[in-house]
Amino acid sequence: MRTPLKPFTRRGLLTGTLSSAALLAAGGALAGCGTKAATQTEEGCKSEDLSATEKKLAFANWPQYMDVDEKDESKRPSLDAFVQKTGIQVTYTEDINDNNEFFGKVQNQLASCQSTDRDIIVLTDWMAARMIRLGWIQKLDPAKLPNVAANLLPSLLNRSFDPDNRIAIPWQSGLAGLAYNGNVTKELRTVDELLTRPDLKGKVTALSEMRDTMGLLLQSNGHDPANFTGAQFDDALNKLKKAVDSGQIRKFTGNDYAPDLAKGDIAACIGWSGDVIQLTGEDEKIQFVSPDSGVMLFSDNMMVPNKATHKANAEALINYYYDPAVAAQLAAYVNYICPVKGAQAEMEKIDPELAANPLIFPDEALLSKSKVFMALDEKQEKEYETKFQQVIGA
Repeated sequence: MRTPLKPFTRRGLLTGTLSSAALLAAGGALAGCGTKAATQTEEGCKSEDLSATEKKLAFANWPQYMDVDEKDESKRPSLDAFVQKTGIQVTYTEDINDNNEFFGKVQNQLASCQSTDRDIIVLTDWMAARMIRLGWIQKLDPAKLPNVAANLLPSLLNRSFDPDNRIAIPWQSGLAGLAYNGNVTKELRTVDELLTRPDLKGKVTALSEMRDTMGLLLQSNGHDPANFTGAQFDDALNKLKKAVDSGQIRKFTGNDYAPDLAKGDIAACIGWSGDVIQLTGEDEKIQFVSPDSGVMLFSDNMMVPNKATHKANAEALINYYYDPAVAAQLAAYVNYICPVKGAQAEMEKIDPELAANPLIFPDEALLSKSKVFMALDEKQEKEYETKFQQVIGA
C-alpha cells in the first residue's frame, strides 16, 4: 500500500498547472480535432481483432496507478496474476502523463485511422468524451464484461459521454471538494465560506482544472454541473472572479497545493480526495470536506482505441479488474475511489482501516451528492476554458 505523499500524485499529473503557452498549444490541437478529416466513424474505420491467435495486450496507463510489490517494484501483483490466469502477455507502460500531451501524441494516428500500438488507454472523463466524440474509440462487447455489468458503481452508470457503458470503463475515480488544515483554521463546510470568510482571506487556493473548480461553484449556486447553461456558467465564474479580485484566493494550482496545506501555509482549498487521504494519514487535523452543495466525481477510463488489434484480450483484462477481490488489491495501493461494488468487503481482509475510508469507498449519501461534469462539444470546451483561464490569470 502506498501511504506517503508523493511529490506528484496521480491526479496532480493528470492536470498540472497549464501555462498560457501550454493552453494555447492545447487549444490549437483542439481546434484541429473537429475537422472532417479527423473524425472517424465505426463504418469508415474498421478494426481487426487478432486476440484469438495473439495472446498479448499493450496497456498504457498513468504513473503510480498500478499496485506494485513493495519488495520488488518490477512486479505488479494483480497484473502478474492476470497474465498467469489467462496466458495473455501484457506490455504495461506508464506513458500517459497529461491528457492533452497524450492527445497530441496519438491524434495524428487516430485521425488517420491508424494504429497507436496500444490496446488499452486510460484517460479522464473530459478527454474520453472528446475522443468518443471524434469516433476514435471502439465499442466493447457487453457479453465479455459480465463483472462490469454486475459490479460497476451505480453512480458511474449512464454517463453523458457513454450512456450505454460500452466505450469507457472507469479504472479509478476520485472526488474534488474542499480541504482545510484544522491547525490554522476552524471547520469549513461550504464553497461560499471558502470564497468569502474573512479569516481565510489570502489563505485559499483553488484548482487550475476548470471542471473541478467550476463544477463546485455551479453546485454552490444550486445548478447542476452535469447539465447547465452558458448563463449559469457565467454566474459561477463571476463568483470566482470576485474571490480572485478581492484577494480571497491566493492562487490556482495543480496538486502542488498539498505541501502548502500540510504546512499550514494555506488554510483551506479546493482539492482532490486522493491527495487529502495521504495528508490526513500524516496529520488528522487536515480534513477533506464534501460541501453541503455537493462534490465533483471524476474517473479515469479504460478505452480501446481504433485499430487496436487485441480488443477481446483488452475486454478480458477490463473484466478481470472488476472482480471485487482484484479491485480491492488495486485500491489498497492507489488510494483512489474504487469503482467496483463488492470491493469494500474484500478490502476488509486486506486493510480494515482503508475499507472504512469514505474517500475510497464513499457511502450512498456522498455518492448521491456527486456529479460528473457535463460533456462539452468543441465550441463549448474552447469557450469555457478561455473564460476560465482569463479569470485565473494563467
